[in-house]
Amino acid sequence: MSESALEALIEAAGLKAVARAGWVLRGVEGAESVAAHSWGMSLLVLALLPDDLDRERALTYAVLHDLPEVRVGDLTPSDGVSKADKARREHDAMAALCKGLPRGAALLAAWETYEAQADPEARFVRQCDRLDMALQAIAYARSQNLDPSEFLASAAGVITHPALVAVLGALRS
Repeated sequence: MSESALEALIEAAGLKAVARAGWVLRGVEGAESVAAHSWGMSLLVLALLPDDLDRERALTYAVLHDLPEVRVGDLTPSDGVSKADKARREHDAMAALCKGLPRGAALLAAWETYEAQADPEARFVRQCDRLDMALQAIAYARSQNLDPSEFLASAAGVITHPALVAVLGALRS
Protein backbone atom coordinates (compact mmCIF):
# COMPACT_ATOMS: atom_id res chain seq x y z
CA MET A 1 0.00 0.00 0.00
CA SER A 2 1.31 3.44 -0.89
CA GLU A 3 2.10 5.97 1.79
CA SER A 4 -0.58 8.32 0.40
CA ALA A 5 -3.21 5.57 0.66
CA LEU A 6 -2.19 4.80 4.22
CA GLU A 7 -2.35 8.49 5.15
CA ALA A 8 -5.79 8.83 3.54
CA LEU A 9 -7.07 5.84 5.56
CA ILE A 10 -5.63 7.26 8.77
CA GLU A 11 -7.25 10.62 8.04
CA ALA A 12 -10.60 8.98 7.24
CA ALA A 13 -10.47 7.16 10.58
CA GLY A 14 -10.53 10.62 12.15
CA LEU A 15 -14.25 10.76 11.35
CA LYS A 16 -14.71 8.71 14.52
CA ALA A 17 -13.64 11.80 16.51
CA VAL A 18 -15.79 14.40 14.70
CA ALA A 19 -18.82 15.06 16.91
CA ARG A 20 -22.19 15.67 15.28
CA ALA A 21 -22.54 19.44 15.55
CA GLY A 22 -26.32 19.53 15.91
CA TRP A 23 -26.16 17.52 19.11
CA VAL A 24 -23.24 19.52 20.46
CA LEU A 25 -25.15 22.77 19.83
CA ARG A 26 -28.02 21.41 21.91
CA GLY A 27 -25.77 20.52 24.82
CA VAL A 28 -25.89 16.75 24.42
CA GLU A 29 -23.22 15.12 26.57
CA GLY A 30 -21.12 12.57 24.71
CA ALA A 31 -22.65 13.48 21.35
CA GLU A 32 -22.33 10.77 18.73
CA SER A 33 -19.59 11.05 16.14
CA VAL A 34 -20.17 11.46 12.44
CA ALA A 35 -18.78 7.94 11.97
CA ALA A 36 -21.30 6.57 14.52
CA HIS A 37 -24.07 8.26 12.54
CA SER A 38 -22.81 6.62 9.33
CA TRP A 39 -22.87 3.26 11.11
CA GLY A 40 -26.46 3.92 12.19
CA MET A 41 -27.45 4.67 8.62
CA SER A 42 -25.68 1.52 7.43
CA LEU A 43 -27.68 -0.56 9.92
CA LEU A 44 -30.90 1.02 8.69
CA VAL A 45 -29.93 0.15 5.11
CA LEU A 46 -29.19 -3.46 6.09
CA ALA A 47 -32.45 -3.78 8.00
CA LEU A 48 -34.88 -1.78 5.87
CA LEU A 49 -33.65 -1.54 2.27
CA PRO A 50 -36.28 -2.94 -0.10
CA ASP A 51 -35.24 -5.97 -2.14
CA ASP A 52 -35.58 -4.07 -5.43
CA LEU A 53 -32.72 -1.70 -4.50
CA ASP A 54 -29.00 -2.44 -4.70
CA ARG A 55 -27.70 -3.14 -1.18
CA GLU A 56 -24.01 -2.67 -2.01
CA ARG A 57 -24.65 0.70 -3.63
CA ALA A 58 -26.83 1.86 -0.73
CA LEU A 59 -24.26 0.75 1.86
CA THR A 60 -21.53 2.52 -0.09
CA TYR A 61 -23.55 5.74 0.06
CA ALA A 62 -24.25 5.32 3.78
CA VAL A 63 -20.56 4.81 4.58
CA LEU A 64 -19.27 7.60 2.33
CA HIS A 65 -21.96 10.29 2.60
CA ASP A 66 -20.32 12.34 5.38
CA LEU A 67 -16.66 11.41 4.84
CA PRO A 68 -15.66 14.92 3.70
CA GLU A 69 -16.59 16.16 7.17
CA VAL A 70 -13.29 14.77 8.44
CA ARG A 71 -11.78 17.81 6.68
CA VAL A 72 -14.55 20.44 6.66
CA GLY A 73 -16.32 19.56 9.89
CA ASP A 74 -20.03 18.94 10.43
CA LEU A 75 -21.39 22.20 9.06
CA THR A 76 -24.88 23.21 10.19
CA PRO A 77 -27.10 26.10 9.10
CA SER A 78 -25.97 28.00 12.21
CA ASP A 79 -22.45 28.14 10.74
CA GLY A 80 -23.61 30.65 8.13
CA VAL A 81 -22.13 28.72 5.20
CA SER A 82 -24.22 28.80 2.03
CA LYS A 83 -25.39 25.51 0.52
CA ALA A 84 -23.24 26.16 -2.54
CA ASP A 85 -20.13 26.88 -0.47
CA LYS A 86 -20.76 23.83 1.73
CA ALA A 87 -21.16 21.66 -1.37
CA ARG A 88 -17.93 23.05 -2.88
CA ARG A 89 -15.96 22.55 0.33
CA GLU A 90 -17.21 19.01 0.74
CA HIS A 91 -16.53 18.11 -2.89
CA ASP A 92 -13.00 19.48 -2.70
CA ALA A 93 -12.38 17.55 0.53
CA MET A 94 -13.79 14.32 -0.87
CA ALA A 95 -11.78 14.63 -4.08
CA ALA A 96 -8.58 15.18 -2.09
CA LEU A 97 -9.28 12.26 0.25
CA CYS A 98 -10.10 9.92 -2.60
CA LYS A 99 -7.02 10.91 -4.56
CA GLY A 100 -4.84 8.84 -2.25
CA LEU A 101 -7.16 5.88 -1.81
CA PRO A 102 -7.20 2.65 -3.78
CA ARG A 103 -10.43 2.74 -5.80
CA GLY A 104 -10.51 6.47 -5.05
CA ALA A 105 -12.02 7.45 -8.40
CA ALA A 106 -14.87 4.95 -7.92
CA LEU A 107 -15.46 6.14 -4.34
CA LEU A 108 -15.57 9.77 -5.46
CA ALA A 109 -17.98 8.89 -8.28
CA ALA A 110 -20.25 7.04 -5.82
CA TRP A 111 -20.21 9.99 -3.41
CA GLU A 112 -21.03 12.38 -6.27
CA THR A 113 -23.94 10.16 -7.32
CA TYR A 114 -25.25 10.21 -3.76
CA GLU A 115 -24.89 13.99 -3.51
CA ALA A 116 -26.77 14.39 -6.80
CA GLN A 117 -29.50 12.06 -5.50
CA ALA A 118 -29.19 10.43 -8.91
CA ASP A 119 -30.72 7.02 -8.19
CA PRO A 120 -33.31 5.36 -5.94
CA GLU A 121 -30.61 4.06 -3.58
CA ALA A 122 -29.31 7.59 -3.00
CA ARG A 123 -32.80 8.84 -2.24
CA PHE A 124 -33.47 5.97 0.16
CA VAL A 125 -30.15 6.53 1.97
CA ARG A 126 -30.87 10.28 2.29
CA GLN A 127 -34.10 9.32 4.04
CA CYS A 128 -32.17 6.89 6.27
CA ASP A 129 -29.95 9.84 7.18
CA ARG A 130 -32.98 11.63 8.62
CA LEU A 131 -34.40 8.50 10.21
CA ASP A 132 -31.11 7.85 12.00
CA MET A 133 -31.23 11.43 13.31
CA ALA A 134 -34.78 10.84 14.59
CA LEU A 135 -33.79 7.58 16.27
CA GLN A 136 -30.83 9.29 17.92
CA ALA A 137 -33.09 12.13 19.09
CA ILE A 138 -35.34 9.59 20.81
CA ALA A 139 -32.28 7.97 22.41
CA TYR A 140 -31.15 11.37 23.71
CA ALA A 141 -34.69 12.17 24.85
CA ARG A 142 -34.59 9.04 26.98
CA SER A 143 -31.10 9.51 28.37
CA GLN A 144 -30.75 13.31 28.57
CA ASN A 145 -34.27 14.74 28.41
CA LEU A 146 -33.69 16.26 24.98
CA ASP A 147 -36.93 17.40 23.32
CA PRO A 148 -36.99 15.32 20.11
CA SER A 149 -39.88 17.17 18.44
CA GLU A 150 -37.82 19.36 16.08
CA PHE A 151 -35.81 16.34 14.91
CA LEU A 152 -38.92 14.22 14.36
CA ALA A 153 -40.55 17.07 12.43
CA SER A 154 -37.41 17.54 10.33
CA ALA A 155 -37.34 13.83 9.51
CA ALA A 156 -41.05 13.84 8.64
CA GLY A 157 -40.38 16.56 6.08
CA VAL A 158 -38.00 14.30 4.15
CA ILE A 159 -39.07 10.70 4.73
CA THR A 160 -41.49 9.42 2.11
CA HIS A 161 -40.53 5.77 1.61
CA PRO A 162 -43.28 3.58 3.12
CA ALA A 163 -40.85 1.36 5.07
CA LEU A 164 -39.26 4.40 6.66
CA VAL A 165 -42.52 6.28 7.18
CA ALA A 166 -43.72 3.33 9.27
CA VAL A 167 -40.65 3.46 11.52
CA LEU A 168 -40.92 7.24 11.90
CA GLY A 169 -44.63 6.91 12.70
CA ALA A 170 -43.84 4.44 15.45
CA LEU A 171 -41.22 6.82 16.86
CA ARG A 172 -43.66 9.72 16.86
CA SER A 173 -46.36 7.80 18.77
